Amino acid sequence: MKKTILVTVLLLAISSTMQAQLVKFGIKAGLNYANQTGSDITINGSNYNKDAITSYHAGLVAEIKLTDGFSVQPELLYSTQGASYENAGEEFKNELGYLSIPVLAKFHLNKTVSLDLGPQASFLLSERKNANIKDPETFEFGLAGGLGLNITKNFFLQGRYVLGLTEASKDAEVKNSVVQVSAGFTF
Repeated sequence: MKKTILVTVLLLAISSTMQAQLVKFGIKAGLNYANQTGSDITINGSNYNKDAITSYHAGLVAEIKLTDGFSVQPELLYSTQGASYENAGEEFKNELGYLSIPVLAKFHLNKTVSLDLGPQASFLLSERKNANIKDPETFEFGLAGGLGLNITKNFFLQGRYVLGLTEASKDAEVKNSVVQVSAGFTF
């Protein structure tokens, strides 16, 4: 009986050690270079030109190692996106705050570099704007792709492009487009 209990405890300890090596949790933050693609915005008969804004993102990361060359990386991020609009000297910024949930397939090209691809679902949490443009959609779906670079065992850098596939506004044909550069730390 004592041997059975000892073997069970030993197997549980080995299993938990192996699980700890297969899943890493961490945090990340970085800069967004965001814009909105699609039709121009018209307010009171005036056309406004779009321009990109610089904003930020931050959140939690998990990496689930499935094989030596492949893992899945779900994230939970707060990300600000949008654009700046200008017409005849009048300029305002439309900044949308999203809870973004990308789930990326990570193809490890070697121990340092990975190719990251996958879908992203985003839920609108806040809207900060200087003028009443158009009603924003509360859900957005997009595709994310980029590269990851492991600097050390726990510190990483990532570059990513996120292309919105659904409209960001109920009344205008605009989609979010974001280039993200981030740094993170896994535990």
